[in-house]
Amino acid sequence: KEAGESGLLVRWCPQLEVLASEAIGCFFTHCGWNSILEALALGVPTIGMPQWVDQPTNAMLMQDVWKVGVRVKADKEGLVMREEIANCINEVMVGERSEEIRQNAKRLKDMAKNAFSQGGTSDKNIDEFISKIERSKLGERSEEITT
Repeated sequence: KEAGESGLLVRWCPQLEVLASEAIGCFFTHCGWNSILEALALGVPTIGMPQWVDQPTNAMLMQDVWKVGVRVKADKEGLVMREEIANCINEVMVGERSEEIRQNAKRLKDMAKNAFSQGGTSDKNIDEFISKIERSKLGERSEEITT
């Protein structure tokens, strides 16, 4: 369903494909861990509206530690007003901190890419994990053969 000239409303879409689009300026998220990781891996600045469990912690990491986005603030009644959401969008897209947020998002994207590249830290850790499993299985087999 078209939303005027401003966008398109759909029931479901492949989140990774959307986040990978250069047309995406920021990602409004509940701050679930998978969503945070996807935004980090793709270098997309985030606006967080956490609801429960791990989401507030993830939002804190996103905003205060990694500095790749902002978190919406609820009013005294626990409601988030449209003006607050608009302020967060402006802050991430064109505000005083927008350039810093985009640079941090890109830096973490590059770190993630390097980690998963051949010889990167994740690549090495996966290889080491597989080697330990293989050594463990070989150890079990050699015990079976000798007994």
